Amino acid sequence: MNNISTTNNWDSSLYEDKHAFVWQYGEDLLKFLNPRPGESILDLGCGTGQLTEKIAQAGAEVMGVDHAFAMIEKARENYPHIRFDVADARNFQVDKPLDAVFSNAVLHWVKEADSAIASIHQALKPGGRFVAEFGGKGNIQAIVKALYRALESIGIPQPQIENPWYYPSIGEYTSLLEQQGFDVIHAILFPRPTPLAEGEAGMANWIQMFASSFLTGLSGEQQIQIIRVVEEYLKPTLYQQGTWTADYRRIRVVAIKP
Repeated sequence: MNNISTTNNWDSSLYEDKHAFVWQYGEDLLKFLNPRPGESILDLGCGTGQLTEKIAQAGAEVMGVDHAFAMIEKARENYPHIRFDVADARNFQVDKPLDAVFSNAVLHWVKEADSAIASIHQALKPGGRFVAEFGGKGNIQAIVKALYRALESIGIPQPQIENPWYYPSIGEYTSLLEQQGFDVIHAILFPRPTPLAEGEAGMANWIQMFASSFLTGLSGEQQIQIIRVVEEYLKPTLYQQGTWTADYRRIRVVAIKP
């Protein structure tokens, strides 16, 4: 269910190889989920399935869904013993009510947050829990500013480029959860500067993987130019000792369906 609002053309191999931090940081979120043997759990936006497998190792009956077919294909290849399906966070349905819905690094791609929350609520048993982490207010603020600045430098004004992400504040997101009937028992917004792999190429790879919508319609030469301007602008603050760092801020929530 990654990248619902923009493109479905995810390079699953590049994601696994260069962007493993996406699911590696999610391992910490599993402590909040605390999956137990026999529980039925959905991994919403499972990507290539690494965290789905960890939930299965706890003895839970887990299924992974993602909006990107390439991700699901790779997940099935990685973990053939787990069920993986293509589905949309905004309108997915389950065969029977679940004990938990888990989601890591996905819901900032879903601008229709109320639709996703309604689908999650509907999928849970009474007493079921929703455990999620994704980009929150202020996430990658420096990178986005640099992208807009770079586009303006080649004559593309900011309003022409739609920001593909949804980065809510705690107040905004917990209000949406409560409006759909959830009890929010934990919510936190925190900075998590995240080192990017591939040394000097780290920022360019990140932009091509996650911010490709800013480059849509540009020639190859223009894309290279944009990335160079972004790197030049960000280098003093986000590049140290051969490593790029993304200025991530994450929101983490745990909510219960009464």
